[in-house]
Amino acid sequence: MEKIILTQEEIKKTITKLAKAILKKNEDLSELAVVGIQTRGVFLAKRLLNETVKIKKMKTEIPFGFLDITLYRDDLGQNADIPTIKDTNIPFDVNGKNIILVDDVLYTGRTIRSALDVLKDFGRPKSIQLVVLIDRGYRELPIQADFTGLTHYTKDEVCVNFVEIDGKDMVIVK
Repeated sequence: MEKIILTQEEIKKTITKLAKAILKKNEDLSELAVVGIQTRGVFLAKRLLNETVKIKKMKTEIPFGFLDITLYRDDLGQNADIPTIKDTNIPFDVNGKNIILVDDVLYTGRTIRSALDVLKDFGRPKSIQLVVLIDRGYRELPIQADFTGLTHYTKDEVCVNFVEIDGKDMVIVK
């Protein structure tokens, strides 16, 4: 049975809350950059970036990029399926930047560990701050989000739907 844990309006409010928290912790926006993790982390990152610009009424752009962790997964050779590799595009120098790393759901921590490995290949950021819409708990690695929209402890699947890819905004637990 599916259970809705965030509606479209709640997602919008949560993104505003997250953007404000990011701005509070990062006063010097000249060192800030946003990187989304493929796939839904990219859409969340874009929304966070747009909300940040709206709140600050900014004229300058915050650097934005996205990455794919497929080739960095620790279970890559264990599946018989051939993985789909998506784009990685970080069109700015990460050295000395405060990177806002964005993903939709944090569960075991393995995706984030892989994303950190990808970022390391691009240079040495000043800091990496993790933003997630949903924290499911039940970590396998010692990784925690700096900014969390909603904590919902569950071993059940959490599906984040964004209008850009799914035609609707909603977070459900299956």
